[in-house]
Order: sequence, then structure tokens, then C-alpha cells
Amino acid sequence: MNSKDPIHDDENRRQDPKEADPNEAEAVWTYRGYRLRPSEFTTAMVHFFRAEIQRANLWRTRLDTTTNWAVVATGASLTIAFAQSGFHGVILLNVLLVTIFLVIESRRYRYYELWSSRVRLMETDFYAAMLVPPFHPADDWAEALAESLLHPNFPISMLEALGRRLRRNYIYIYFILVIAWFTKISLFPSAVTNWSDFTARASIGALSGIVVTIVVLIFISSLIILAISTVGLQQASGEVLPKFSLDIGIPVTSESAKESTKRPWFRHSRRRRQLLALIITDRAKEVSTTIFRDMNRGVTSLHGTGMYTGKSHEVLLCAVTITEVGHIKALVCEADPKAFLIVIPAQEVLGTGFIPLQTTNTIAT
Repeated sequence: MNSKDPIHDDENRRQDPKEADPNEAEAVWTYRGYRLRPSEFTTAMVHFFRAEIQRANLWRTRLDTTTNWAVVATGASLTIAFAQSGFHGVILLNVLLVTIFLVIESRRYRYYELWSSRVRLMETDFYAAMLVPPFHPADDWAEALAESLLHPNFPISMLEALGRRLRRNYIYIYFILVIAWFTKISLFPSAVTNWSDFTARASIGALSGIVVTIVVLIFISSLIILAISTVGLQQASGEVLPKFSLDIGIPVTSESAKESTKRPWFRHSRRRRQLLALIITDRAKEVSTTIFRDMNRGVTSLHGTGMYTGKSHEVLLCAVTITEVGHIKALVCEADPKAFLIVIPAQEVLGTGFIPLQTTNTIAT
């Protein structure tokens, strides 16, 4: 092999961090054993950032599309309803159609928020960190981003999405439709003089005017309740909201404790999903050394006995996060292909590398 080959020489430098420049070794990305130069990592993040922005913009355009459908449908229904022989039922039919558009748009809004939350996470915890001291990303931003990629979940609920799209766009469309419906019944073909005339005109086929009016009033009340009750839901990353929020109701006794209760509002959860890996192996030293070196995770050894063979084995315990499962599988297979690996969910992991034990009173289960 030609040692002067720049490609192979570059690979050798990555595999042997001891030969790297001390200043560069401090700056490279070494999380879970990966060793990339700053330029390589930054280039990858830039391309990923651009891809997520493009995807978010695409879904943002789809939101405008459903709103345009609702506006066009509303204009057409009002034109038909207020024609010389128009029927007010067309307006109610359009209300149903607009509601379907609202549900479709809310579902699209949740997808948009998924891409947008990743963009905001990179903006606040990676790019912003490059501009101010101490010039490094937040401690858990990579885990949060990796978990979103490997196990994507909608960052906001359907209820919040419905409420936001209703308050931003559809409340005005519904307002116009309701006013048009009352106007059509009250003034066309002539003005009504009493409640009986109003209910008589509000009838639709076999449905009496009283039933139709009650259904309309219940629907209006439901929209108002939905719009008001979801105002306090602020998990959407696409909205202009503060980056951090303080948890309400948690006792805070010091400035450091106050800082520890702050969490980015666009994070999916207060903590990463945590697991416990049980490794039954006859090569405990090799397996644990590999995990120490490449994952920087602690390992605890217990003695076990196989009840079928009566043979003694070492049982290694290692707490990991959801995004580290694939890595620990590969490392165990490399160190001991005959090992037995069990990965089980952990309710809570406290200590170094996870949630500090001193902040257990601030953990939301």
C-alpha cells in the first residue's frame, strides 16, 4: 500500500487519533468513536441543514395549498348561495368541506413541524453555539437530533395543530360563512320578522329549522372552545416563541437549579429514551474495553451461571440511549460473536452521562 496515497493516509489518521494534531484532536467530532475533521463534520451538517429546510419549505407550501382550497370553495359556495334561486344549504355544505380542509391541513402542519423542529434544533444548539462562547453545541443536541431521525415522532399533537391552523387562517373563513348563513336566511328573499320565520327558512329537507340552528350553534361553540383551549399549547417550533421555557410548579432554590429547569421548547421530551443492555459473555474484558473506548459508557460486571450447562459467565450491565443500540450491538459482535445481548427499557437512568442524580426532583416522568 502506498503510504503517500492521500486517501489511505487520511483514513489512517482517523483510525489512529494519537497521531493527530493535539489541537485538531480537541476539535474533531469523536462522539461514539467517530473521528471526523471539523471541515468534514461541518460540511455534512450544512448539507443536512439545507435538506431539512427544503423539506420544511415543501410542506409549508402544502399548508398554503389547503388554505387556498378552502378560500376558493368558500367563494364559490357564497356565489351559488346568494344567486337568485340559491339555497342556504350550500353554505352549510361548504362548512363541512372547509372542516375537512382544516383536518387535512392540521395533519400536514404536524409533518411540517417535524422538519421545522430539526431545523430549529440545529439553529439554536449548533449554529448559534458557533457564534458565542464556549463555542460548542449543547450537551444533548446530537442525541435529540439523532433520536428524531431514527425514531421520528410528531413534535405537536393533533389538537394543537387544529387550534393553531384554526386561529391563524380558518377562523376568518368560518366567520364569513356563519355571517353569510345568517344573512341568507334573515334577508333573502325578504327580511324575517320573527323567530318562527327564521327557523322555517333554516330547515333542510326532513330536518327542521330548530335542529339545523342548534347544530350550527353547537358547531360554532365547538370552534370557539377549540381555539381558546389550545392557546396554551406551545410546542410548535415553526411559531415565533421563546427558545426556552421554565417548568411551572417545580421548586427552584438556586440560580443553577433555575438554569437546569430550562429546556428548549421544541425538544420532544425532557430526557432521551434510555435502555439497559445485558451482555452475557465469556470475554468480559474485551467487550468492556471496546465499550469504554468507542462509546465512553460505563460497564458493570456481575457473575452468572448458565443453569443448563452449569458454566459460569460474566454478565455486563451498560446503560445506553435509544440511539446507541445499534452501536453497542456492533461492538459486542466485534469483541465476542458468541455473546448473548439483551436490551430492555429502563424507567430512569441517573448519573454521569445521563440525568444528574442531584436533579431528580426536576425530572418529569
